[in-house]
Amino acid sequence: MKAKISLLLVVIFLIGFEMSITSQGKTKSKIQIALILDTSNSMDGLINQAKAQLWKVVNDLALARYNGERPTLEIALYEYGNDRLTASEGYIKMVAQLTTDLDKISEDLFALKTYGGNEYCGQVIQFATRQLNWSKSNKDLKMIFIAGNEAFTQGDVNYVTSCQNSIAKGIIINTIFCGNHQTGINTKWKDGADLADGKYMNIDQNVKVVYINSPYDKDIVKLNSKLNTTYISYGNKGQKMKERQSIQDDNASTFGAVNTVNRAVSKSSGNYKNVKWDLVDAFDEDEARVTKLKKDQLPKEMRGMSKDEMKKHIAKKKKERTRIQKKIQELNKKRNKYVSKKRKEMANDNTLDAVLLKSVRSIAKSKNYKYIEN
Repeated sequence: MKAKISLLLVVIFLIGFEMSITSQGKTKSKIQIALILDTSNSMDGLINQAKAQLWKVVNDLALARYNGERPTLEIALYEYGNDRLTASEGYIKMVAQLTTDLDKISEDLFALKTYGGNEYCGQVIQFATRQLNWSKSNKDLKMIFIAGNEAFTQGDVNYVTSCQNSIAKGIIINTIFCGNHQTGINTKWKDGADLADGKYMNIDQNVKVVYINSPYDKDIVKLNSKLNTTYISYGNKGQKMKERQSIQDDNASTFGAVNTVNRAVSKSSGNYKNVKWDLVDAFDEDEARVTKLKKDQLPKEMRGMSKDEMKKHIAKKKKERTRIQKKIQELNKKRNKYVSKKRKEMANDNTLDAVLLKSVRSIAKSKNYKYIEN
């Protein structure tokens, strides 16, 4: 009898173990990127490039696939080298923890201000490695991109140790020197990348970003306005978050219509989700949670609705959103072909997005990520 019970327990354990492995295998993979930007006096051009090109970068990452599925995209943001930051912390600030909230990253980027300071690369890499919520899965892509224009060796924390500690946790360090390629090598920016399996790049942070307009831009911008009407805010901060969405549309437009288009395309992709404040996204994730919301957590127009009426209202908005997103994606495919043809006639880009995307694609493909092309 005891032998039978023992055998049964073993079988139960093995079944449970197998189910656990299967469950882990189905867990969605992640692309985690920490942007570390030098906000000292001379870096206004770098910050402007980051503001102008965030949505273009997001759109390219939306094309990545792991085992046929779109990975979850998480972005974190640090600033360093700014005397307005705390001296005891090495003039370093974690602006945003790794998050899927892309509007927050946009909001935080537009809030950055430059000021003179000391740039401690080794210390900020150490902070990012320790403070951020990095995945422990080997299948996930974990990368730090650090950009600046002073020697990589500054500060009390040795960059060699920091980079080695990062790669030991599977976090790849990519370095972007804002200046001459050889100067970046001489000041150890390339060495930092080499130590952590990353890419060394240099850019001209003061180069003016060249935008290519297309015949499809106006229609995409109009569709973006219609897309915003499909969001249903809920909860204590819902309306504020919806207003933030509109503000980030406006921020994107300060860099021209093309940047507005790039943001609209991002909003039509699977990477742009707002589960915490939008009922449509929240309903997709957890229908039961939405139907249990208290009346004062709902928008005024829904407070008198029954559960069935709520479901129908949300489903209607979902259908409308899907239709608009599909149309944006269709127009964007045509736009990409047009822009690609025009870009071949131009000189190679030497801007933040160009070098960042090139390195991400190279590293991603080496980790068995594939890209689908529009």
